[in-house]
Amino acid sequence: MDTIDQEFNVAFRYRVHFTRDVFARSNPVLAGAVANSIPGQPSRLLFFVDDGVSRAHPGLNRAIEEYCGAHAATLALAAPVIVVPGGEQLKNDPKAVPRIVDAIHEAALCRHSYVVAIGGGAVLDAVGYAAATVHRGVRLIRLPTTVLAQDDSGIGVKNGVNTYGQKNYLGTFAPPFAVINDFTFLTTLSDRDWRGGVAEAVKAALIKDAAFFDFIEARASALASRDMEAMEAVIRRSAELHLQHIATGGDPFEMGSSRPLDFGHWAAHKLERLTNHRLRHGQAVAIGLALDTTYSHLGGWLPEGEWRRIIELLQALELPVYAPELGRHLDEPDHAACILRGLDEFREHLGGQLTVMLLRAIGQPFDAHEIQKDLVARSVGMLKTLQEARPLAEEPYEHPIPVERQGAR
Repeated sequence: MDTIDQEFNVAFRYRVHFTRDVFARSNPVLAGAVANSIPGQPSRLLFFVDDGVSRAHPGLNRAIEEYCGAHAATLALAAPVIVVPGGEQLKNDPKAVPRIVDAIHEAALCRHSYVVAIGGGAVLDAVGYAAATVHRGVRLIRLPTTVLAQDDSGIGVKNGVNTYGQKNYLGTFAPPFAVINDFTFLTTLSDRDWRGGVAEAVKAALIKDAAFFDFIEARASALASRDMEAMEAVIRRSAELHLQHIATGGDPFEMGSSRPLDFGHWAAHKLERLTNHRLRHGQAVAIGLALDTTYSHLGGWLPEGEWRRIIELLQALELPVYAPELGRHLDEPDHAACILRGLDEFREHLGGQLTVMLLRAIGQPFDAHEIQKDLVARSVGMLKTLQEARPLAEEPYEHPIPVERQGAR
């Protein structure tokens, strides 16, 4: 037998910028982030904008055009700004990515051109997936416009869309060329989206940094009441923790079975589908965190005092710890609408053996490879009681959105 062993390393580097009013003519961040691939010629950019962002900022398209005009030596619009649907409806639409690819093709972008995605996590995911597949990768610049996208999904290396009823069933690992977090976009968020995004910061604190948990805890009231200074600090630290994990966690493209940054997500992803995405990702993550920390406590690993701090922080942030879909069909674990089916889907998505992160203490996670279904049921019952004792001021669900229902497996 004759064998050639091939091994090589590829270094990735990208910057995450924090700014305000990114399209003000005097703001150098976007122009500075773009590298001229051909000396003396401006780089070509194609912009995709979340329709919700476009409605909230009606002058955005003109501001983009004027910014590119003011920096004509560096930037050139490859085509007029393209507005795309926001939210999970985009990721659920099987025609969405082909339409984005068509637009990139019609603009005649090359691999040294830029696709600029402006919007929430769903738009960044879908546009990023399309950009990663054209020419095997067109340069992507992300401008996240929600708390959740700025502190978590928009700064990472993943793109994806939903298929076969599963979250991010199709996707790529493709680091962006740059990320620009413009805090100005956060001013028009609904209270639901403002608060929901903090759930990912709480997640990062729970598994990475007990001091950061203390920081969020001390500012819970300010965060819930939309204090921008507090939010900027939380986003900055959460982004830093996520980036550190990607760079130093040893598995940036998730080749193994453990995914620390998906703490609380096995239930969250299932809840999103069970509610037809009326439950936003941030709210679903909050419930997933509550479930896995309660399970950790009932399992004898997480002390009661630590568990209570976590639940009380989520509630102080006006985040849900329970949804009715969590408790349905628990006596029928094979039922398509049972939350426990999320464990099988989570394991399949990771590959290998089931690996769910639990807690011994705030900032001290560990991997578990078996989940006791009766303990999940007890945890759900406890969370239902806690939510009933302290109901939310605002309904955690959005009104139904026109998504194409996918068949549950």
